[in-house]
Amino acid sequence: MAAASGLAASFAVTKAELLVRSSSWAKFGVGPRPRVGFRVRIQRGPRCEAAGTDLEEKITARASSVSALEQFKVSGTDRYMKERSSIAVIGLSVHTTPVEMREKLAVPEAQWPRTIGELCNLNHIEEAAVLSTCNRMEIYVVALSWHRGIREVTEWMAKTSGIPVSELREHLFMLRDSDAIRHLFEVSAGLDSLVLGEGQILAQVKQVVRVGQGSGGLGKNIDRLFKDAITAGKLVRSETNISSGAVSVSSAAVELALMKLPHTHSLFARMLVIGAGKMGKLVIKHLVAKGCRKVVVVNRSTEKVDAIREELKDVEIIYKPLDDMLSSASEADVIFTSTASETPLFFKENVESLPPVGEAVGGVRFFLDISVPRNVGSCVSELKSARVFNVDDLKEVVEANKEDRQRKAMEAQAIISKELKRFEAWRDSLETVPTIKKLRSYADRIKVAELEKCYQKIGDEALTKKMKRAIEDLSNGILNKLLHGPLQHLRCDGSDSRTLDETLENMHALNRMFSLGTDKSIIEQKIKAKVEKAQN
Repeated sequence: MAAASGLAASFAVTKAELLVRSSSWAKFGVGPRPRVGFRVRIQRGPRCEAAGTDLEEKITARASSVSALEQFKVSGTDRYMKERSSIAVIGLSVHTTPVEMREKLAVPEAQWPRTIGELCNLNHIEEAAVLSTCNRMEIYVVALSWHRGIREVTEWMAKTSGIPVSELREHLFMLRDSDAIRHLFEVSAGLDSLVLGEGQILAQVKQVVRVGQGSGGLGKNIDRLFKDAITAGKLVRSETNISSGAVSVSSAAVELALMKLPHTHSLFARMLVIGAGKMGKLVIKHLVAKGCRKVVVVNRSTEKVDAIREELKDVEIIYKPLDDMLSSASEADVIFTSTASETPLFFKENVESLPPVGEAVGGVRFFLDISVPRNVGSCVSELKSARVFNVDDLKEVVEANKEDRQRKAMEAQAIISKELKRFEAWRDSLETVPTIKKLRSYADRIKVAELEKCYQKIGDEALTKKMKRAIEDLSNGILNKLLHGPLQHLRCDGSDSRTLDETLENMHALNRMFSLGTDKSIIEQKIKAKVEKAQN
């Protein structure tokens, strides 16, 4: 693979280290093609929280900038300067990564703008977005250099999470351009979710756009990518009805709880929901849909619980403050946790002190933890009186209706392929814009130079303003007529039969004929500006 050879110096990627990334297709027996993730070998010393000072960090950052500047100085012969900027996704998925690692890399929504800013400050990253949910943590970037950009993002992830790169690379997946775009479209359509067709992920993709626009962090390419992904997700759901019968993580948690409880007593079990946010509200709704008529809800404040109670008037919803969490848990058979707490709410000693539950519900208290980071410590699983399930345990629920989902997934792929072509056509058409500007600028420089020669020959004293205006109008008219044909052949707006390939061929031909050097000069300018900013 050509790309892999370019990584050798920095990443030491070998063919044996290619990791075929599992996906939702493997679960449902559908596989358009395997995804390949690069295992990236980055030499890095041990992390030490206490070591280092602000001065040392500044020296390290300056050394990094100097190194990048040296790379820039020799970029005229460096292969990476000749490549086009790439759209890439680097991340961790529920299909390949345990929750213990995903929770270390999870980025709260409030921190998305800051994270985007940090990523865009990297030397070879132009645009960025973060999609962090309970099932995935994915970073989307436009990289001015694929090789160096991926290395910078990977090192950033290792630094911010505290996970050694040697451990991180075992689970990291990376996709580029068409594969990265298709992946996001599949994510938005619910095809890459733990539960095929679940609808919550589409709302989360929309939230990435809202947060990005609010902070001014999304660039042109990433903004259009996520908006087109939203369109693809909506089309898949409306045209294939893939979400019918499909469930969200919250609904899957309810399904699993009822599956584990004795059938005759499942609806009489005492239900406790901790957290009244989006996930908690969905848990309550799904419990009600299954026939549950009473739910105790623990939350920091009563406002959200009151709103849920107002919406579900036929159900007894009892509010308890957070201080009453343990006492409420002592009276519950099934406990759902869905809070944003960064530390566990339940430890082994907490659960061990709770009174036992009745034999009618199996004599075991169930914890359904759908939070990332987890709300229930892993040590609770050591108790015989408790059973703990987290988001990774919901796979049991998704096996139903497999054949119907396979058919809908294949229909969805046809829609996604069409939307993928639309996005790629839009992105490819952007390539001609710099050439149009360069060609116009080149022609204007020639016009100005020739006008100066003309004025010098005639003499300024012999020219009136009216005569000068007439000469300039004449030169502009000739210039515009000469440029009209070439510029028309650089536009691909669907107004004629010209294909995108023809337009790009015209662009490359004009670049060669007039020595415009568009692609290289633009990338050089962007990287130089970033390096100089980092140095200052």
